[in-house]
Amino acid sequence: MGSLQGKKVILGISGSIAAYKSAILTRQLIKAGAEVQVLMTTAATSFITPLTLSTLSKRDVYVDVSSESGWNNHVDIGLWADAMVVAPATATTLAKLAQGIADNMVVATYLSARCPVFFAPAMDLDMWTHPSTRRNVASLLEYGDTLIPVGDGELASGLVGKGRMAEPEEIVGFLEDHFHKASTLKGVRALVTAGPTHEALDPVRFIGNRSTGKMGIAIADALATAGAEVALVLGPTHLGPQHPAVELIRVRSAQEMYEVCIKRYANAQVGVLAAAVADFRPTQISDQKIKKGGNQGMSIELERTPDIAASLGKTKGEKQLLIGFALETNNEEANARGKLARKNFDFIVLNSLRDVGAGFGHDTNRVRFIHANNKQEQFELKSKAAVAKDIVAAIASYLYQK
Repeated sequence: MGSLQGKKVILGISGSIAAYKSAILTRQLIKAGAEVQVLMTTAATSFITPLTLSTLSKRDVYVDVSSESGWNNHVDIGLWADAMVVAPATATTLAKLAQGIADNMVVATYLSARCPVFFAPAMDLDMWTHPSTRRNVASLLEYGDTLIPVGDGELASGLVGKGRMAEPEEIVGFLEDHFHKASTLKGVRALVTAGPTHEALDPVRFIGNRSTGKMGIAIADALATAGAEVALVLGPTHLGPQHPAVELIRVRSAQEMYEVCIKRYANAQVGVLAAAVADFRPTQISDQKIKKGGNQGMSIELERTPDIAASLGKTKGEKQLLIGFALETNNEEANARGKLARKNFDFIVLNSLRDVGAGFGHDTNRVRFIHANNKQEQFELKSKAAVAKDIVAAIASYLYQK
């Protein structure tokens, strides 16, 4: 049975001469066992009719969010799908996707989709190489979407170069490869921590840090996409996972996170400790708001919080993995290696606040994997969603070896 069997795929078609390939693509997806819901921009209907695609997909084709036949629920469609493919994706559609300009059914559904999104651009050489197009593509990649590379050859304008939409069989291949990889961790139980912890000082104040939880959340989503059963222990942040299968456990303090992790890791095969856990907490917590009280200062006595990583490292079994993070400002490698050994990690993800675009709050990160066997892997600056995929690939490699 193929990896597309029973999968629900949205095919978004925009206004390009390459739209004729969408009929072939629809047929090939159906033949591979997928259910296909076609969405079109108004411009796309000038190149191929909705009737043709409806006949091939055996489903109604939607063009407008609101039409004479009624409201077409882009939210329901976005949640229905296992994958969304925009092919062809014109320069205009790329710009609208990147900027969230939801003036058609394709973009409105894209903004509601919680599934992986693939886009196959189609345009002339000069449009493809223009800085605005490159910027829009970069934005989509930062969002975690996947580019299906353009082809190189004769274009509709008569020019020769990059800009051709990938052939239907290539697009189907991308999807098959995705769903094959998505089953690599099927049945694996994973525990992920993310976000900061807040250590209460009184009912309104706390000691915390600048972590947003973006990196850990991206890892939880990527693990779930790969088929793992994921429990995400998330500190106080307004963000949350996108993948509907992620079990979300919200906590506030290091003690709360510790208690959940000790309980959950015992039955997990993988632990990824991406949370920025506070190292210290006040020894006394006032049950009333602390007042300023004149011009005198105030001293706060602190004590160590439970060391989640060290505790899990001590209990780690032979068939369990434990991955840690090290955010450093100096002596990065030495500090990371020390932490790797002390906590009994299988590998540690090192990033430095000295790297532009890395660390708290950014949508990007630049990391290095340091493994217990002294092997290192250095990565360029990329989106946190892409970094998460690299981490999941390394986890899969370790599990296969075990």
